[in-house]
Amino acid sequence: MNPFQKNKPTETLFAFIPAGDDPPRGDFFSQKKSPKLCGTNYPLSIAFIVVNEFCERFSYYGMKAVLTLYFLNFLHWDENLSTTIYHAFSGLCYFTPVLGALIADTCLGKFKTIIYLSIVYVTGHVIKSVGAIPTVGNQVVHVVLSMLGLALIALGTGGIKPCVAAFGGDQFEEEHAYERNKFFSVFYLAINAGSLISTFVTPVLRGDVKCFGGDCYALAFGVPAALMVIALVVFIAGSGMYKKTPPRGNVLLEVCQCIAFAIRNRLKNRSKQIPKREHWLDWASEKYSKQLINEIKMVTRVLFLFIPLPMFWALFDQQGSRWTLQATKMNADFGGVVFQPDQMQVLNPLLILIFIPIFDFGFYPLINMCRINFTPIKKMATGMILAGLAFAAAAIVDIKVNETTLPPPGPKESLIQVLNLANDTIQVTIPGQDLFQQPIGAFQDPAAYSKLMLNGEQQNLGFDLQVQGSVSTFHHTVQEKSVYSLIVYKSEGNLSSHLIADMATKPPKGLSSVRFINALDQDVNVTTGKEQIISVNKNYSVSDYTTLERGKYNVQCNTEAEEFSLDLGLLDFGASYTIVITNTSAHTVEARKMEDILANNVHIAWQLPQYVLISAGEVMFSITGLAFSYSQAPVSMKSVLQAGWLLTVAFGNAIVLIVAQAALLEQWAEFVLFACLLFAVCIIFSIMGYFYVTVDPEKMTAEEEEEEEEEEKKEMPSNGNVISLVPQKTKL
Repeated sequence: MNPFQKNKPTETLFAFIPAGDDPPRGDFFSQKKSPKLCGTNYPLSIAFIVVNEFCERFSYYGMKAVLTLYFLNFLHWDENLSTTIYHAFSGLCYFTPVLGALIADTCLGKFKTIIYLSIVYVTGHVIKSVGAIPTVGNQVVHVVLSMLGLALIALGTGGIKPCVAAFGGDQFEEEHAYERNKFFSVFYLAINAGSLISTFVTPVLRGDVKCFGGDCYALAFGVPAALMVIALVVFIAGSGMYKKTPPRGNVLLEVCQCIAFAIRNRLKNRSKQIPKREHWLDWASEKYSKQLINEIKMVTRVLFLFIPLPMFWALFDQQGSRWTLQATKMNADFGGVVFQPDQMQVLNPLLILIFIPIFDFGFYPLINMCRINFTPIKKMATGMILAGLAFAAAAIVDIKVNETTLPPPGPKESLIQVLNLANDTIQVTIPGQDLFQQPIGAFQDPAAYSKLMLNGEQQNLGFDLQVQGSVSTFHHTVQEKSVYSLIVYKSEGNLSSHLIADMATKPPKGLSSVRFINALDQDVNVTTGKEQIISVNKNYSVSDYTTLERGKYNVQCNTEAEEFSLDLGLLDFGASYTIVITNTSAHTVEARKMEDILANNVHIAWQLPQYVLISAGEVMFSITGLAFSYSQAPVSMKSVLQAGWLLTVAFGNAIVLIVAQAALLEQWAEFVLFACLLFAVCIIFSIMGYFYVTVDPEKMTAEEEEEEEEEEKKEMPSNGNVISLVPQKTKL
């Protein structure tokens, strides 16, 4: 063999092994025979690996399911900051696999990398859980612990991501390729099972279990932490059965070095006297073999197709952020069973498990029967279109959801409603304002707020109240960007009024808010729960707002003279109520309920179409894209393509981070923007795919090897103007 000829690069951690394809082969340095499962050809060691993966995925997806609401309700960040940090974390989780692969391939090997980074992973979960305990420190401590925990989790989950599947494939003998392929199917099933169960369970632990006086985020994060501890213990328990391969060098690193050398060499040889080369990567031929350069050329052609792909992931990953926030503003009652808003994420893994066999055994064969050339590029473009339609559906839902929210008053604007607690119909007139054209009946529930136009940041306004022909004028100071109720009542036979501030936004977490106005002539204590007592002074005093879980309420009330109960009826999702405690004509006490902010009247089931569309899009885009990119690269370069694929997910989350931080649009308009951007990217991708010519990497590699052997038999001419006069080929 020619002394300058270099060995073929071996396969590294990033290799994606779909069912039906043989994993890359290599010599195992540890040839220990592992016990078999029940007399089959499956090594017993893979049972530990599959259980480890199930627990790890449960840990990751369970924690991530409640993360956005944790930012919003526990750390009290706004929606845009919560979305930004959520996607920053998601993006980091897809950058760190490159680091994990480098560590495993160059330093520690897969086994030690999984062990060490799993310890980092567990540490991050523990820190994150402690940071969710309200009694541990103040707000700053909670934020610091949360960010530190998330950083360690991102390093842990991303670092072991490329190692575990490849380590499982290493456990099989070369003659058991069929069993190895079945293992990867079981491995993928474990991933989806962990995701499915955790995204259903952890929101229940958060919302239905109460601790420290509120939602139990410490438990919702603690259970995933415990599952990660189990994952680590199970993996270590199988240590004596594993085949462990030492580090072999990272092909991704060598590809980067080859590309960097080609660029440097080209820049140093810009003279017109130096002959041009067919491809810019040919400038690396002084140091690297022709085979490696040609393989990198094949890879760069596919990586070029990857450029538009981050936009799909920018939409897809918003299921855990923007779509979850949308669900908090919807009606989640399914006939007495109330769903948590973050539980809707369970639809994605469930639909994926349903759609995969439907597409593989139903839809795709039907397309083939119709003799339609449905190429992988066309499948991926269709997946993009479906994702764009999902966001169009989300925008329509958001427009309907916003109909129940108060429009925020702008500069020199305020909102006002009139609560007529007098026993007569009144007419309200505000000089200079064209409002309240119709008379207001006694205890009439206002249909909507009216907009006041002010001449500055605040203004003293006169309110003319007319009843039975007599007019009384009252003056109140109104601040801009505020929401008010004008309470009109009779005191000692005469009209009186006072202005009170109202809630401007819906109650958080889908709760309902209630306040009480005491029209009695004695103080009242209202008991809404076991220990929750609201004191309301006499003579039309107003209590503060109290947030309650959605449900029907019958409250107990106490005065100095008597004790009575009041039926408040249903306090619904996201509504704000004013309850007037007053006497009836029969000298009994009753509650008059007025709805200040409308309840969430759009059912959460209306999110189902957008989940169906985005999940169908994922099947056509993600699975097809991985299989296509895997088929278009030689064996030694499949790891590079998987690294590129993971980075498209990371960059997609970066796009959401930028848009969310800018916060220039209303939410429905932002959904439309993302849909339009993806449609535009789909057109670009389709044009790029039209000019892409599919190749058979194995056939091309064999032909190039024959050509290289023939060329190496000849004496290669030297060029004094080119770096390295003698070809210097090193072993990879």
